Amino acid sequence: MCMMAMAITSCDKDSTDTSTSGGNTTPAGYVDLGLPSGTKWNSTNETKPNDTCDFYTYDEAIAKFSSSLPTDEQLQELIDECDWTWNDAKIGYDVLGSNGNSIFLPAKGYRDCSGSVERVGTIGYYWSSTPGTNEDHAWCLLSNSDDKRLYLNYLCSGLSVRLVK
Repeated sequence: MCMMAMAITSCDKDSTDTSTSGGNTTPAGYVDLGLPSGTKWNSTNETKPNDTCDFYTYDEAIAKFSSSLPTDEQLQELIDECDWTWNDAKIGYDVLGSNGNSIFLPAKGYRDCSGSVERVGTIGYYWSSTPGTNEDHAWCLLSNSDDKRLYLNYLCSGLSVRLVK
């Protein structure tokens, strides 16, 4: 079960994901944040049928989304090149690009390897496509109200997925 305190009561689909888009060269559903790489970010997290939290293990994310997952470099660029503002009302980060366009990254928590859902409303984890330095970890974005950084997480963990083009 995906329960928590504060304004979010579960990790059901987040209807507060918002974005603005710029330019007609940006694929539908994606946002151009004016990043040096030209990477476009999907305006919402990916959903997962039969999982109210929409969490994917690393292997599931790689199998389903392959090259549409951001690399660790793309995640680091998002951290370095955008302005991040914690949004207490929506519970997550508003991420503003240099061109004025933005995406929202909700703090959906994660599912640990034993299947327990943890930290809903306090932390967000997003898979990258980049494997870690050992066979049971991969890089992800960790974000909470005080921090945002790359983090090595267990492949069996269930994390959110945000796609790029």
